[in-house]
Amino acid sequence: MKKVLTYGTFDLLHKGHVLLLQRARALGDHLTVAVSTDEFNAIKGKKAYTSWEDRKLILEALACVDEVIPENEWEQKVKDVKKYDIDLFVMGDDWEGEFDFLKEYCQVVYLPRTEGVSTTKIKEDLKEIKAEVDKLSQKIEEDINEEI
Repeated sequence: MKKVLTYGTFDLLHKGHVLLLQRARALGDHLTVAVSTDEFNAIKGKKAYTSWEDRKLILEALACVDEVIPENEWEQKVKDVKKYDIDLFVMGDDWEGEFDFLKEYCQVVYLPRTEGVSTTKIKEDLKEIKAEVDKLSQKIEEDINEEI
């Protein structure tokens, strides 16, 4: 059995995540997904909108995902490759070259990202929408106060 491993935060799950996971799974017989915990995200200076437990639950519901494990630290990748007997490590090509040190333990592949979609873009778009809603709310409140 060929085992595949990938890592990520997988916050605000979107088409790009699903396509990457499906392509990763198609490269083997078993896909393990290591998901950054809330504590590890804090160390990285990130904050996921969705909790680790919820992200894990969502990923476990995908047919292409066989197992979800926590990512607690940068250094655990070699340990995970050994512990789970991984044959292939897969990441998006935005990480090209960053995990080549794992080639000593397994094959490493960087898959193309899905163009036009990312969690960062979704968060930026939502922030812009919120700013517009806040402006409208303030305008409505001012209009109401003028009428009083």
